[in-house]
Amino acid sequence: MSELQFITLRQRPDLRDAAAAWFHAAWGVPTEAYLRCMEDYLLGGTELGWYLCLHGERIVGGLGVVDNDFHDRKDLSPNVCAVYVEADHRGQGIAGRLLGLAVDDLRTKGITPVYLVTDHTGFYERYGWELHSMVQGDGEPGLSRLYIHR
Repeated sequence: MSELQFITLRQRPDLRDAAAAWFHAAWGVPTEAYLRCMEDYLLGGTELGWYLCLHGERIVGGLGVVDNDFHDRKDLSPNVCAVYVEADHRGQGIAGRLLGLAVDDLRTKGITPVYLVTDHTGFYERYGWELHSMVQGDGEPGLSRLYIHR
């Protein structure tokens, strides 16, 4: 069995289409939206990137970083988005390692702090995230938790 590999999409640009399809399957956001963000990242238009965990050649975890993750606080940027780990790979620390990879990568580029919107409680705190405030998600009836990583 092959080991897990944690990469940026820039390290494996050949995975762009597969990654966009994978995120679409996980979240239902149109594949084209992911492709636009990924292409901008791959062409150097932004340093807000995409991070993947591979088991062999299979994508088993991933997340992205975008300006705003569909909430009303447009001034709080950038935002980690689309954090997802396949069910058969959960409980192995993959999300935590992906979060660390993204935060460290952004920090080396002078991008800090980073924000994240979620309804989860207790999970992100384990990886150094702190509750910042509550935000109104676009089209959402209630408020969501906005975390910050400094």
